[in-house]
Amino acid sequence: MPVLLPTSRPRGHTKRAGASRASHHAVVIAGGGPTGLMLAAELALANVDVAVVERRADQELVGTRAGGLHARTIEILDQRGVAERFLREGQVTQLAGFAWTRLDIGDLPTRHAYGLALRQSHIERILAGWVAELAVPVYRNSEVTGFVQDATGVDVTLSGGAALRASYLVGCDGGRSLVRKTAGIDFVGSDPTLSNLMAEVEMRDEPAWGLRHDGLGFHGLSKTESGRVLVVVTEATLGRTGEPGLRDLGDALLAVYGTDFGLQNPAWISRFTDAARQAVSYRRERVLLAGDAAHIHHSVGGQGLNTGVQDAVNLGWKLAQVVRGIAPDSLLDSYHAERHPVAARVLRNTMAQIALLRRGDDGLKAAREVVSDLLAMDEPRKRFGAMMSGLDIHYDLGEGHELLGRRIPDLDLVVEGRPLRLFTLLHGARGVLLNFGEAGDLNIAPWADRVGLIRAACDGTWELPVIGQVAAPEAILVRPDGHVAWVGDHRHLGLAEALTIWFGPAAAA
Repeated sequence: MPVLLPTSRPRGHTKRAGASRASHHAVVIAGGGPTGLMLAAELALANVDVAVVERRADQELVGTRAGGLHARTIEILDQRGVAERFLREGQVTQLAGFAWTRLDIGDLPTRHAYGLALRQSHIERILAGWVAELAVPVYRNSEVTGFVQDATGVDVTLSGGAALRASYLVGCDGGRSLVRKTAGIDFVGSDPTLSNLMAEVEMRDEPAWGLRHDGLGFHGLSKTESGRVLVVVTEATLGRTGEPGLRDLGDALLAVYGTDFGLQNPAWISRFTDAARQAVSYRRERVLLAGDAAHIHHSVGGQGLNTGVQDAVNLGWKLAQVVRGIAPDSLLDSYHAERHPVAARVLRNTMAQIALLRRGDDGLKAAREVVSDLLAMDEPRKRFGAMMSGLDIHYDLGEGHELLGRRIPDLDLVVEGRPLRLFTLLHGARGVLLNFGEAGDLNIAPWADRVGLIRAACDGTWELPVIGQVAAPEAILVRPDGHVAWVGDHRHLGLAEALTIWFGPAAAA
């Protein structure tokens, strides 16, 4: 069976003799979009031999797709020291919104109290550049066409008949995921109630700029940077499926505006619906799902790409520890337990938004106005702003301090007499135990190869979105994804248990 060779190799790996050996990787990722690239970077930072299989020859995208990064995603990139690469190219803006009501999150407690307007094509290009720096091999012009699991790994078949062997396979291959289907994981949810066309075109006649709401749905015509017209239009029926063409777009415009404005020269045309589906499990033995392969929903609110990137950061460090034999395979079960509820909430709020926006009748208009009035109040605005931006995500790690399971704020610390931002300690994607000087001597020698111990001082207030100010702890254990795994005091109760759960058994003396 032929073996496809990648375009680059992992750090620390030299060219190995024998094509069959070159086809082995600890982790193979199907799909090189934002989720797959972020996961590849996370695994590479943990020195895991990871490879990406991507059907495209490069990161070029046809169509506009996602349009920005929410605050929590920017924080995650900041945790890895690469946020500035994205901030340099995007436009900082108040991106969060609910059913077309803009939510200003400028007063939420984060260094990144904003969104970033940046097209997915640019996001992917920057991520791909980072992944290339980390020397992750990418098998381009290729797709996963099948796989077979056994007790020790996964045999992955690629288009053209090439083959790879991996300890784990992760499907980041989109809403129609072949990995999910082949694994036999059900994708449950609701069928579409509307179909939207989006396109970038030229028009001979002056279009009717702006948004329109009517009995069919919502529509919009706006000017792009290139001078073309960006069209979003709701189709009259759900009857047309598959790849749309110029006729589909012309008919949709005619039904809404009474004219197609001399439609011509489309750069691209795409169709998307409000179907909302989620994988019943994010894992089946040695196969895992992330991003759109695990959950799909309408694009309103711009949460899809962000949720996928956050999936990757939750999964990456866990999978790395399992692959390296540090933690037991059961650690991977926490990926589904933590991320499935997050995406379920995204599906729910997206469906609620579409219910409000679906039609332009008087009743729905009145409902939207009532919701908009509610969201103009401070507390609802902050609560919904934190939800839509991802800043309020909370993993259920049991009862205890309010920080437990929540994202750690990027605190201003003093370490060894020098100022230091907390996120700087997470650049290497390792856990960190912070001792704020009141917790006595913390001995984590059996986990020292996995967790850094830092004695620090912090004089500022501790504040969480929605929750508000919380009591400053004496010590905290922060996972590589920036979520708090343990909060303690001088008694150190539960610390060894938390270290074992999240970072594997203590190393032998």
